[in-house]
Amino acid sequence: MSKTAEPQTRSLSSRQRCPQASGLECLAPLVRSAEETPDPIPTTIEGTIPPWINGSFLRNGPGKFEFGTDRYTHWFDGMAMMHRFHIREGNVTYSSRFLRSDSFVENSEKNRIVVSEFGTLAMPDPCKNIFARFLSHFQTPKPTDNANVNFVKYKGDYYVSTETKYMRRVNPQSLETKEKVDWSQYIAVNSASAHPHYDRDGSTYNMGNSYSRSGFFYNIIRVPPPEEKAAMEDSADLSGANVICSIPAADPRKPSYFHSFVMSENYIVFVEQPIKIDLLKFMLYKIQGKSFSKVMTWEPQHATIFHLVNRHTGKKSEVKYYTGPMFTLHQINAFEDSEFLVMDMCCGDDGELIGEFTLENLRRNSGEEIDEFYNSLCRNLPRRYALPLSVDEQTPADENLITLHNCKATARMTKPGEVYMTHEELHNDELLQFGGLEFPQINYHQFNGRPYRYFYSCGFGHVFSDSLLKMDVHTKELKAWRYPGLYPSEPVFVASPKATEEDDGVVLSVIITPREEKSTFLLVLDAKTFSELGRAEVPVNIPYGTHGVFNEMG
Repeated sequence: MSKTAEPQTRSLSSRQRCPQASGLECLAPLVRSAEETPDPIPTTIEGTIPPWINGSFLRNGPGKFEFGTDRYTHWFDGMAMMHRFHIREGNVTYSSRFLRSDSFVENSEKNRIVVSEFGTLAMPDPCKNIFARFLSHFQTPKPTDNANVNFVKYKGDYYVSTETKYMRRVNPQSLETKEKVDWSQYIAVNSASAHPHYDRDGSTYNMGNSYSRSGFFYNIIRVPPPEEKAAMEDSADLSGANVICSIPAADPRKPSYFHSFVMSENYIVFVEQPIKIDLLKFMLYKIQGKSFSKVMTWEPQHATIFHLVNRHTGKKSEVKYYTGPMFTLHQINAFEDSEFLVMDMCCGDDGELIGEFTLENLRRNSGEEIDEFYNSLCRNLPRRYALPLSVDEQTPADENLITLHNCKATARMTKPGEVYMTHEELHNDELLQFGGLEFPQINYHQFNGRPYRYFYSCGFGHVFSDSLLKMDVHTKELKAWRYPGLYPSEPVFVASPKATEEDDGVVLSVIITPREEKSTFLLVLDAKTFSELGRAEVPVNIPYGTHGVFNEMG
């Protein structure tokens, strides 16, 4: 079911509402290849690292951007590099390793790019004869196992993940690469996201997709908790994984791109947004010499559809919830309140964003060149949507169904079984001065899927994040950490062992700079006050990365 988008009440896009930048500095040093540090090295501590923090801050992201004379085109293409800041009794050590994916190993052996990535097409082997090179254009490229997006956990084991059907199991202490895991060997999916959700019973939920003669489907996956016996074995185990719900694409020829999904205590919501993947182009893209990034299109003539699924029964709601065209990568949190499902997410009004993060753009010169690129980008801002859960034939048409106290989001039944929603801006104007926000994190262990008050994120006053933010969703008040020339990673919250309040704990972030060589540090902020407690300086260069987790040690 494809819908024509209905207009939102606000007239300015998220980009237009944020100020234009001028005089931005060059970020090229943040997207160049780094050297790995396989053996842990000490750091220099400034201030105090709370002695109760006991575990490892694990980070993932692109870390190598060329092989021989071949160069990657897109930032997403860089070879996965894993980083570990191990924190114990107020001391910190650092280590890093490249993921020994098949992509990394084959490229290294040939000293050229032989595996295609998101934005870079591998060229035929020059050693083949002309006929073999011609035929190679008609072979479908195999999916990459360059898992450079996130660290994820299934049945107690850590994996690194991207958005293909492959993951790699890893050792979270040594960062050693273990076996490659193919989702399609366990369940009928062609890919899975790098943003699963974790239930308190030990099971893990994710979204994948599948396509066949019967159409294109978005699949909700559940991986059960580990069994005691299996937990003793050192091998990948996704046994018992199953698809609990398959959602047919609104347009089977042009399914939507997704990066994550929404989960509350009883529901999963899949957001079908108008960033479309042209499957015909996808099948022809190697013949045409185009990378995967070229088959994605922003089609704002279509609405955004919210598919509501009961995650215990797998039953999909017959109600069609929809809103105007919008773009989202990351959800903040979702929770049930009375007869409503409240969803908070980072959203923008322009889905052209993803394909623009080429290395050429990211390495533009200071001043006018990089200003022009930054000012063309979408700005994501936090929004709140509320889905009425009890919609039936008795529901009145064309009146606001949202009766939650202090909630400005609306939902109106436009025709039987269809509900059009508008959002509440989950911020005040102060946030606009930080260029919007992304990479949201919460006190996940205690508050995911439940009513909450705080989230932590990165502000984007530059192409890469240049501030850390704490948002109070009750008051929309903002706290910020921002210093010129310092670029923080996604913040990760770690709760104090004696926590009594939601924000009792610390926020961890890795800070890098293009201004000085080997001047990286791990930043530790008091989550309540957002003031600096300490930092652990390490003399290495770390490229700008993607996501991370805190692996607590017993």
